[in-house]
Formats: sequence, structure tokens, C-alpha cells
Amino acid sequence: MKVMRLAGLMRKETYEILRDPSSIAIAFVLPLVLLLIFGYGVSLDARSISIAEVVEHPTQLTASFLAELQHSPWFRPTVYSDEGSAEQALMHGRADAIISLRSDFTRLSYSSGSAPVRLTVNGVDANQARIIENYVNGTWLLWLQQEATRQGTRLATPVVADTRVWFNPSLRSRDYLIPGLIAIIMTLIGALLTALVVAREWERGTMEGIMVTPVTTTEILLGKLIPYSAMGMGGMMMSTAMAVFLFDVPLRGSLLVLFSTAALFLLTALGMGLVISVLARSQFVAAMIAIVTTFLPAFILSGFLFDIRSMPEIIQVLTHIVAARYFVTMLQSSFLAGDIWSVILPNAFGMAILCAVFLGIALFRFRKRLD
Repeated sequence: MKVMRLAGLMRKETYEILRDPSSIAIAFVLPLVLLLIFGYGVSLDARSISIAEVVEHPTQLTASFLAELQHSPWFRPTVYSDEGSAEQALMHGRADAIISLRSDFTRLSYSSGSAPVRLTVNGVDANQARIIENYVNGTWLLWLQQEATRQGTRLATPVVADTRVWFNPSLRSRDYLIPGLIAIIMTLIGALLTALVVAREWERGTMEGIMVTPVTTTEILLGKLIPYSAMGMGGMMMSTAMAVFLFDVPLRGSLLVLFSTAALFLLTALGMGLVISVLARSQFVAAMIAIVTTFLPAFILSGFLFDIRSMPEIIQVLTHIVAARYFVTMLQSSFLAGDIWSVILPNAFGMAILCAVFLGIALFRFRKRLD
């Protein structure tokens, strides 16, 4: 390998990048759009929950409890005259849950016997149903405590939980989603950039011109990896800046560790793109393969949205060949917890193995031949 030839190939790729707006769009516009969509449009937090309220016998105490629901940031209550109309609202999607206050609500509020409140929840979305149940239980206990304090009595509770939330005390789903989304974006950037660029050269016939030169396959691959790695790291810097300054996601780890692991992951993603480029010489085919084999597994099997430990065992095993799985864990650790080396080092090691595998396959399969 000669440095002058490698420098010439890198200069060629730089000119190609500057002349090709699609590469710049993939590296910078795509992360911007995805971060804005997910940051502002996607949330796992349940807010403005539609609650249908039914009161069998209105009293001052029922009015106090309904006022607590009214002032809660989680609920959007509507009063119905009877149980039947509330059930119709639930069936037609106008309400997410029904809270029914029994006629003996006042008498049973402070007793440990029958519950004075009946909660009916729409269970189509099981996750939201559990969230609504927890919110209502929390509001109920808070109201009981406030009423006991107002009346100068002590609320007798069998268990008092001293809850401490680590790493994400505000329980904002955005702080959890944005770091994982950066891994998905970097996967798409790395795989699409290299896969489409090499496929485009085959379509335009410029690859044949490279094949007749004295450059080696290693020089060709490095000449493409280095410029697109720099471009991908630019997209990573922009994504990190948006996460911290636009979405207020805390960054508790060091920038050196963050960008070192990002560089390793980007090299892995570029290696995946090079493997795809060996198999596909059409931009359309390369894009489809990149989305199916890199983006979708990263989105579903990386732990970005779905907890890996809740998946079937065979799927959990398959997640170990998804590079984004390791990067998502490291990003969430760097942003929310800090530089936890017992988390970073094993995941970096797993990612390094995948990086070596993909680059090795690309180097082995890439030949200076036109067939």
C-alpha cells in the first residue's frame, strides 16, 4: 500500500462527496429529520389520558377526589351521568378508562375493606393500560394522604415505599429514546453511505476505471472508509449536539469515550455497507438490502424500543449479531449514567469482533475483477 495512491483515492472520494448532494443528505439531513420526528413526535409517556368519570352519589368528598384528577397533568376527565354512557364512550374510543365512584364512597374511603373506586381500562394497548392503572393508584394514594392531613389524622398504610429513580429521575422517555435513536441513525448512515456509493460507481462505470489502475483492494476500501468515516462522525457530532442542547438529554459521560465508541461503531456500520456493496451493484438493490439487513434489525433487536430481556431466548441470541445492540447500551450508559466501564468494555469488545468480521468479509470478497 502506497500513501500517495491512498491519498489520491481519498481526494477522489472527497470530490465525489462534494459533488453529490445525496451523500450529504444521508449524513446530515437524515439525522436531523429523524431526531426531530422522534424527539418531538414519539413519546412513551402517557399524557392527557381520557378518563370517563361516573359518580353514583355526589358528595363533598367525591368532588374533592374528582378535583384531584382534574388538576393532574396525566388525565383529561369527562363526567358521565351513568355507567352505560361511560361504557359506550370507552367502546367508541372517546375514553381510555372509566372511574366509577360508588354510592358509599365517603364511608369506604378510609376503610381497608371494599374499594370505593372501580377502574375500567381499555386493554387493547397493554402498556398504556398498565400506565393508566399505576397513575390512578398513585393519584388515589396522594389524595388519601392529602385528605388525612387536612382532617388532622394519620393515614394507616401497611407499606411505605421510599422510591429512588436512578439515571433518569424525571422519567422522561425522551432521555431514553434519543441516545438509542443516535445508534439507529449511525447504522443507517454507515450502511447506506458505503453501499450506495460503491453501487453507484458500478452503475456509472467508474469502478472499471479504478480496476485497471495499480491500486490494491485494501487501498480502494480504505480510500472509501476514511472519507465516509469523517462524514459519519460529523453526523454523530450534530446528533449529539441536538440531543444535549435541543432536547436537554443529559450527557454524564466523557466526550472522548462517547466519540471513541461511536468511531468503532461507525467503522462496523461502514463494514456492513461494504459487504452489501460486494453483493449488489445496483443502488436500488443496495438500498433495499441495507434497510432490511441493517436498519430494521437495529430498530427492532437493539433494545432501542423493546427490552431484549423480554424477548424469546432464541431472539435474544440473534441480537448478539446486531451491532446496534452494543452501541445502544453504550450510548444510554454514556448519556444517562456516565462512563460505566463494566458496561462499556464488554460491549465495545463485542462490537470490535463484528467490525473485524464485516471488514474481513469485505476485504476477502472484494476483488479487482468485473465478473
